Amino acid sequence: MKTSYLLQDQPSVRCRISRRTLLRGAGAAMTLPWLESIPVWGVPLAKDGTPGPFPRRFAALFMGNGINSKHWWAKGSGADMELGKSLEPMAPLKAKMNCITGLFNKHATGVGIHPGQTGNILSGASLTRGAVLKGDISMDQVLASHIGQETVQPSMVLGCEQPITGYHETNFSMAYSSHISWQSATSPVPMEVYPSLAFDSLFENRGNRRNQSILDRVQEQAAGLSSRVSSADKAKLDEYLTSVREVEKRIEQTRTSQSKAEQNAKNRGRSLALIPRPDNGLPEDIREHMRLMCDIIALGFQTDKTRIATLLLCRDLSGLFYPFLDVRLAHHPASHDDQSDAYERVSRYYCSQLAYLAARLDAMPEGEGTVLDNSCLMFISNMWSGTKHDSSKVPVLLAGGLGGTLETGRVLDYTDKGDDNRKLCSMYLGLMDRMGAKLDRFGDAEAILAGL
Repeated sequence: MKTSYLLQDQPSVRCRISRRTLLRGAGAAMTLPWLESIPVWGVPLAKDGTPGPFPRRFAALFMGNGINSKHWWAKGSGADMELGKSLEPMAPLKAKMNCITGLFNKHATGVGIHPGQTGNILSGASLTRGAVLKGDISMDQVLASHIGQETVQPSMVLGCEQPITGYHETNFSMAYSSHISWQSATSPVPMEVYPSLAFDSLFENRGNRRNQSILDRVQEQAAGLSSRVSSADKAKLDEYLTSVREVEKRIEQTRTSQSKAEQNAKNRGRSLALIPRPDNGLPEDIREHMRLMCDIIALGFQTDKTRIATLLLCRDLSGLFYPFLDVRLAHHPASHDDQSDAYERVSRYYCSQLAYLAARLDAMPEGEGTVLDNSCLMFISNMWSGTKHDSSKVPVLLAGGLGGTLETGRVLDYTDKGDDNRKLCSMYLGLMDRMGAKLDRFGDAEAILAGL
């Protein structure tokens, strides 16, 4: 039987999708990474036939309740940069990282603790108390509106902890504590917390064949494509398919747990969102949950299925436990002793999630560089100190150079620059500008952050 691969060509009128190589199977579609010997991926060709600029991607990883500031520091630059204990997971990539301190979110200060410090972390908006939500669109969704039409999924919004409902003692809605991505002033973007559903969305895996391997369904097309590409591209394709298979195997375990949880919730007449882990079908081991979500983002970026992602690793007022870190208290209570050795281990663990995703992207060749070189990953928390609920500055780590537009290997400290010169939204303006979304203002900022 003749084998072939499907090339999706010109964009439709309804949705402009960059040309790309697809493998299709029954109820599934796999978008492939850029292959040099098949120049139909979403990269324009220069006059000499070589690829033009690669897509630029952005992802935000959020940790609630601050870090251990005693060990959250960096000194020097480039390969000679020194890192505090909590930042040690980034050591292999410090030349591709920026450690930024001193930035603050004006409308998250002086409004009380927790929800009012969180719901505007990516928007810089002034939040409204009471029953009616009101903030503003977050910067990831601004990017999605500007460049999202170039990909199948405008953005990916993931989380590792279910949202909570109700109101805080400050009279802010707990929705502000549970969501960092907002599609409008009054509505957060629905957040996917189930790895199996995020995986299915990535590969358009639908119908009653979801329990069948995607790779089995595209096996014939994959073999045909492999025989047509260069040896270098064949190795790249094999590595990608192996990576998908590994993630798929881990996903199947969570899919079974989720199906059982859904049936149990239905039998009890309860909402799945209100049932605690692991009875709600979420992975019991938070380490596996976070790794799966990072792997899904990595696959989405590698294949240009999406260029924008947010991952809420843990929400504000988080109830996650870390027995593998020898931490007795849940995340939020542990943050009230943020200078302790226990909370330092928590801070370092969350930094390791950024390091893991960055390393995954840096291992993916793209032209003369890597996918990480054409991306910007941002790690951020809503506070500097959980003990004091201090949001007068927030911790920020950036990884990746956005296609050479963002210098890396630096330590940038804005603490003493004055409030007008240390706005978090000024950094967002600078990042969005580098990705093609050029705005006159965003949040409380009207100028790009100096020195970025």
